[in-house]
Amino acid sequence: MAVKQISVYLENKQGTISDITDLLADNGVDLRSLCIADTKTFGILRIIADDIDRAADIIREAGHTFNVREVVCFSVPDEAGGLAKVLRILDDGGVNIEYMYAVIANKADKARIIVRVDDNAKTEELLSVAGIEVISE
Repeated sequence: MAVKQISVYLENKQGTISDITDLLADNGVDLRSLCIADTKTFGILRIIADDIDRAADIIREAGHTFNVREVVCFSVPDEAGGLAKVLRILDDGGVNIEYMYAVIANKADKARIIVRVDDNAKTEELLSVAGIEVISE
């Protein structure tokens, strides 16, 4: 049930993010989420798109270094403590979170969270048992 995400490695300079988003837009790829983490010299642009394989082909043809990984996406109540409760479940279950970011959801009462974890199957099982909605592509 995991979701595929592209991580593009970019030089940290003006225009690199817009170059990628323009490239994808010009080729009709719709972005579902986007997150950037940076250092002084480079950044990692994380993308979930409506057609991940097509997006990867476009990015590859443009000569960018990237990888495709599976991440877990789940919904949490959009309320104080909603995320904390879910993270406690994962922590108590022994899941290590490498990184995490939020996505705007379609429903006003829910927030969507994307996590890169050390064990997708275990994470999805823990979430499902706890009644947490796991989102698939």
